[in-house]
Amino acid sequence: MLDRRVLSDVLAAALQHGGDFADVFVENRATTMIACEENRIERIKTGTDCGAGVRVVSGDTTAYAYTNKITAEELLKVADIASRAAQASPRDVSIDLTAVKPANGLDIGIMPDAVAIDDKVTVVAAADAAARDTDKRIKQVMVVYGDVIQDVTIANSLGRLVEDRRVRTRLSVNAVAAGDGQIQTGFEAVGGTQGFELAARDACENVAREAARRAVSSLEARPAPAGRMTVVMSGAAGGTMVHEACGHGLEADLVQKGLSVYAGRRGEQVAARGVTVVDDGTMPRRYGTLRFDDEGFPARKTVLIDNGILKGFMYDYLTAGRDKADPTGNGRRESFEHKPIPRMRNTYIAPGKEDPEAVIGSVKNGLLVKKMGGGQVNTVNGDFVFDVAEGYLIKDGKVAHAVRGATLAGNGPEVLRQIDMIGSDLGFSIGTCGKDGQGAPVADAQPTIRIPEIIVGGTDHSGR
Repeated sequence: MLDRRVLSDVLAAALQHGGDFADVFVENRATTMIACEENRIERIKTGTDCGAGVRVVSGDTTAYAYTNKITAEELLKVADIASRAAQASPRDVSIDLTAVKPANGLDIGIMPDAVAIDDKVTVVAAADAAARDTDKRIKQVMVVYGDVIQDVTIANSLGRLVEDRRVRTRLSVNAVAAGDGQIQTGFEAVGGTQGFELAARDACENVAREAARRAVSSLEARPAPAGRMTVVMSGAAGGTMVHEACGHGLEADLVQKGLSVYAGRRGEQVAARGVTVVDDGTMPRRYGTLRFDDEGFPARKTVLIDNGILKGFMYDYLTAGRDKADPTGNGRRESFEHKPIPRMRNTYIAPGKEDPEAVIGSVKNGLLVKKMGGGQVNTVNGDFVFDVAEGYLIKDGKVAHAVRGATLAGNGPEVLRQIDMIGSDLGFSIGTCGKDGQGAPVADAQPTIRIPEIIVGGTDHSGR
């Protein structure tokens, strides 16, 4: 860590030409990536990236400068650049920093840097073999393993000083099945704020088998019907819907810019009664979990929608100040090269009380979504289109045959208002969320839910 006196001097230099707030973000990131394709290890990458960024906020103006040289001289130089860019009135500043300790410990079983590359390669190769052994129709498999150890020091002009270590490990599998003139893919991933214990108890092989099973299931599936119908979204589908169709619209910067359908609606009924949406940075071992955000504020659980009522938004320091609110620990950045912005962490619809099987059993004719694919969302009006990666027809309350090529089209707030059954389960998915050219690790989740009517796109218009 840099000396506390150096950090204080850098912050003072950042505010020497004026400004309301300044912070310093220092990062050292060690990464490993292993990729297996065509039944062989294609790439192994390890490396370390380090640097620091200085931000100055003056009114509605933000100046940001960064460097990959972490020395007192270089940081003072960067601070001076950011300070001049803020264009405020000169002043003398003295800042006393107080270290803030995390409320919870780092729960890591096996640190990734304590594991030999050969052992990581063995896990990747085993996952590749597990996917290929699932079915003879699996023709291609891609397995990607990655881990990161990120050490950060964050200091700001409020006097906060934070040191933290973040550890994440992830494995993803993409399987391709071919047969009867068809080619279909299946994807599955596992990851979290954890170490190499991720690979314990055949977990990675199970992920590979699930990706392969999904590819084969799509190969055997019939064309999806099209039209308006009841849709049950399984907890296993993950929270893509809540993340894309709802979550981004609850990030405070989009709300304040008028780019969210939820702008100006705090206190209103925006979802069905029983629907509660939460963003929680404190969930143990989840992929979006943080002890502190990238501004040094503690992570916390934030209820965004409570029993259908819009309660609040996800704030970083800057947007919280505009609304005279407290930061919610959602200020995140991809690296020292980026300024922080409001971002999701672990976002989910809270479980209800219904038996998930009863939710499915309540549907006479409809679609069961077991896994979501990609999609597009307009945060201004909430309209969305999502692919269904794995889906099944429901006939007389029973899960029937698999379908492929289905899409879901609708409006996020309208879907939230329609939900009329909420299961007691909760299923997570993980990913890297993109916003303003930055990527951030996130998790999202939902219970099994029933949507009485939504537009399903498909290639079979006979209604079978």
